[in-house]
Amino acid sequence: MNPDEVEFLGEKQFITIIPTFNSNTIHLITGDVGPFRASLPIRVPLWMAINLKQQQKCKIQQPDWMEIEALETIKENEKLSRTFTKMPSEHYMIEAKLLLGFASDDIPRADEIRTIIKDIWDIRMSKIRSSVDVLVKNAGSYAALDHLTIMEINTIRPILPHALDQIYRIKASPR
Repeated sequence: MNPDEVEFLGEKQFITIIPTFNSNTIHLITGDVGPFRASLPIRVPLWMAINLKQQQKCKIQQPDWMEIEALETIKENEKLSRTFTKMPSEHYMIEAKLLLGFASDDIPRADEIRTIIKDIWDIRMSKIRSSVDVLVKNAGSYAALDHLTIMEINTIRPILPHALDQIYRIKASPR
């Protein structure tokens, strides 16, 4: 799965918007959305929220997990834990990238949020690198990937199968 496919999956997450227009229900393949009533919050797929924002037809509400305090807690838990902690959203990086890229004017303290999310990503990537290093050095044959997101798994995907294949070859070779 390439990053574009992972982003496509992330865009299906539902978020809350406040529309500035009225409209009947929109019938989509994945289900109905609406009806839309101006100033009344409604949950829509992220891709639709971004599209409506670009048309200046809505204001996007910040997800609860994207509050500074919640992110700081996640960051501290991630620092203190030896394993990966469960993230509040399976597609947190994609949601953050899109929301902060297209709707930063709707999100208070967007720059601080961007920095904290980048810090969380860096901590998790460091854990992944050290886990792969330990796996290779100990000639392990499997790895536990509990609580990794699809995007994080996708970043190690190019190297991990090759490393495991080399370990298998070393173990299988006659001594």
